[in-house]
Amino acid sequence: FGALKGAADGGLDIPHSEKRFPGYDRDSKEYDADMHRERIFGGHVGEYMEYLEEEDNTKYQAQFAGYLENEVEADGLEELYESVHEKIREDPSPSEKKAFSPDKSFKRKAKLTLEERKAAVQSKKDTKNAELEAEDED
Repeated sequence: FGALKGAADGGLDIPHSEKRFPGYDRDSKEYDADMHRERIFGGHVGEYMEYLEEEDNTKYQAQFAGYLENEVEADGLEELYESVHEKIREDPSPSEKKAFSPDKSFKRKAKLTLEERKAAVQSKKDTKNAELEAEDED
């Protein structure tokens, strides 16, 4: 919804309804733009960061390791998103894409023929029968 809101605010004519955005109250049929802005700028993520930090610090360390590595705290998320938006406004052109090169070290096994599959099943049956016969003899 943030992308739709950004595109609509940027001047693109995209058919939409404010009823779908976060911040729309169905009971009062009013749209709260401040609540939507808070979600766009990561307010809900910041709240979750604070909650996890208090409740389960190990999960917090694992979940937000990238944020902690870059020294981004829950209070600094809004500033982070604002700086990202500024940079996008400065140069909205997309960055160069890196050429995709698949990992060629992985090789799939060749499909087995029907005879090979039947032989494999038969060998498994034979070994299992041999095991059962050995148990019966004991």
